[in-house]
Amino acid sequence: MSQHLKPSVRITGLALAVAGAFAATGAQAQDKGTVHLAYVEWSSTVASTNVMQAVLEQAGYEVETSALSAAAMWQSVATGDTDALLAGWLPTTHEDYYARLKDQVVDTGVNLDGTKLGLAVPADSEASSIADLNEYQDDFNGEIIGIDPGAGLMRLTENVVDAYDLDLDLRTGSGATMTAALGSAMDRDEEVVVTAWTPHWMFSRWDLKYLDDPQNVYGGAEQIHTIVRQGLEEDMPEAYAILDNFNWNPEMMGEVMLMNQEEDSDPYENAKQWVEENQDVVSEWLPES
Repeated sequence: MSQHLKPSVRITGLALAVAGAFAATGAQAQDKGTVHLAYVEWSSTVASTNVMQAVLEQAGYEVETSALSAAAMWQSVATGDTDALLAGWLPTTHEDYYARLKDQVVDTGVNLDGTKLGLAVPADSEASSIADLNEYQDDFNGEIIGIDPGAGLMRLTENVVDAYDLDLDLRTGSGATMTAALGSAMDRDEEVVVTAWTPHWMFSRWDLKYLDDPQNVYGGAEQIHTIVRQGLEEDMPEAYAILDNFNWNPEMMGEVMLMNQEEDSDPYENAKQWVEENQDVVSEWLPES
């Protein structure tokens, strides 16, 4: 389990400006305890987790974060080793995790609507459907570039390979290795097919398209849910309320994800900047005083 800790109180102009909104004095902030967030290192989840970290810290909590595999992320909340995750892709991507652990966790609801899963290729590719991939397999070097093997997207893509009887190999890796391979292919103007999801910054950086999925193996649009441990509402009602109220849209998340792609940028510092510049949105996540 990889952890990094952030200090709970930062006396900045921003903290002072929103102190009333958070109803937290410096003395109160020291007494609120620690919220432990689990996340998987997908660009979308890095964005949402850092934004929530910044918000909870301004509310007076210390925040710890742990980067885990998707399966371990869910398990850590179910066992109470961590308090919450912001990356519950339902009803399809994480359906196995949810089915197994739903009686051990609390689903507070949707934090982002309008997601999509599938296979993406350059927009000018001759392939337009997953069913076309065998015809153009040589163009794609006989492979689909995937992400971490424990991801729900990879499980679905394995089903896609079977359903469409594809002759392409599904390569495992990570979100970072997938986008690196995609970027290299796009720079060389070569064909490439990758496991993809929306929201993701790659659709802003490169001209891509999803392949049609006539068998609907990937399913329709999904939603991202906030999942918390049992007992959090009783132990930390204010923190629970903030997590419960957290809701944004793909455009907002996309802003943060693009900031995170800048050279030498710090996702945590970017999240703090986004929170500072979007206080009207953040105020809606705070419990009423």
